[in-house]
Order: sequence, then C-alpha cells, then structure tokens
Amino acid sequence: MEKTPKIAIYPGSFDPITNGHIDIIKRAIMLFDQVIVSVTRNLSKSPLFDETERVQMIRESLNDFPHISVESFDGLLIDYAREKQASAIIRGLRAVSDFEYEFQMALVNRKLHDDVVTVFLMTHDKYSYLNSSIVKELVRLGGDVDFFVPAHVRTRLEEKLRVK
Repeated sequence: MEKTPKIAIYPGSFDPITNGHIDIIKRAIMLFDQVIVSVTRNLSKSPLFDETERVQMIRESLNDFPHISVESFDGLLIDYAREKQASAIIRGLRAVSDFEYEFQMALVNRKLHDDVVTVFLMTHDKYSYLNSSIVKELVRLGGDVDFFVPAHVRTRLEEKLRVK
C-alpha cells in the first residue's frame, strides 16, 4: 500500500522573501514530504513586487530543494489547502506578538475545516526581528542586507528601489 504524501502549505506575501522565510521552509521540509510555498494576493497590502516577481524570487531562492513548489493563490487559504490536499498550514512565529493573530487564524481555519492543522514553527533567533518591511527600508536607506536576503533578492530590491 502506497503512503499518501504529507503536504504542507506555507503562505505569505513574501515581498520579498527573506532568509527568515527560507529558514522556516527548510525546517518545514524536514517535517513534510512536500511544501507548497504560496504567494498570497493580499488586497490590504500594496506590494513592492508583483506576484510573478515574488514567485520567481522564491523559486530562485529554493531551486536546490526538489520537494518544494512555489505558486500563488487567491481566496480562502483553507479552501486552497484542501484543493492541494494539504494536511497542514505552516506559520512562522518571530515573537509572542505574532502568536495572537496566528492563533486566531488557526482557530478560524479549524472551524472551517478541521482536517487541516496549523503548524507553528519558531524562526531561528538570528532572524527573530526580521521582516520584509525592514529589509525594504534598509535598502531604501542604503543599508547592507546581505545577511537578511539572498544575493539575487538584494539585487532585485536595489533595482526596484533604484539604489546606487
């Protein structure tokens, strides 16, 4: 009898992907047979990069990982997870302040479909303060972001923000 693969969804805006995101993805792939990194279309945010650019940057960042796929989606995350036959949604936590919102969302998703669980992964402490907004601001102000993002992402940020 063939085992059903354990699939997880790791959703986010990834504007842009950071080394903190990549850290969560690398640990998620140790727990699941396949991880689908899903770029969300969040109407409440105005992303710097369009959806295609974000998907491309993520793919370039993760091209050495065969059990990771990258795509985008629109609509309810829980419906998307069920469509992809995922058993879990991965959420990264940086600090206690992230937990309250993520916990609420996990409970709502459980109420909608209790067959998909939410798995919280703590980020490595070296990335606990890191988010995409900070990275963009650092680049705007000419700061060094080599520790925070892959080199190709830094280049794209500098091009997009016209940093010399």
